[in-house]
Amino acid sequence: MRVLKAVRYMRALRDFGHILTQKREELLISFTFLIFLLFIVSTLMYFVEHEAQPDDFGSIPKSMWYGVATLTTVGYGDVYPITPIGRVLGGLSAILGVALFSLPAGIIAGGFAENAGKKRFKEGKLAQAHNHKHYKYCPHCGEKLN
Repeated sequence: MRVLKAVRYMRALRDFGHILTQKREELLISFTFLIFLLFIVSTLMYFVEHEAQPDDFGSIPKSMWYGVATLTTVGYGDVYPITPIGRVLGGLSAILGVALFSLPAGIIAGGFAENAGKKRFKEGKLAQAHNHKHYKYCPHCGEKLN
């Protein structure tokens, strides 16, 4: 029965899929930037921390675990910088991670707002066309024109 109740959310899922396809370029750019930032942070952390912690920061791919945990703000605590420069860099990467992970959420939320505005405008236009066929309306705001 619970699976059948999910049917009422199918329209929302369809809208979500439509927004993802509509905003795919912006999302792709933001995710590409996140991957680029991951490589930059991991490379910098390798050069700053590999002498102090060769087991945890022994190579750039090993340093990527720290980069992923920091940029996603998970911060497991199993790997962390111990040098002063590494700590400053770690703090900056955590702040950048919060800022950049909120970017796709903003893009998707903007898409939902755009979609809702278009639906309201279309519904308003249909109601106006039904009730007042002899009036002309502004195509941008929907107000009656003289």
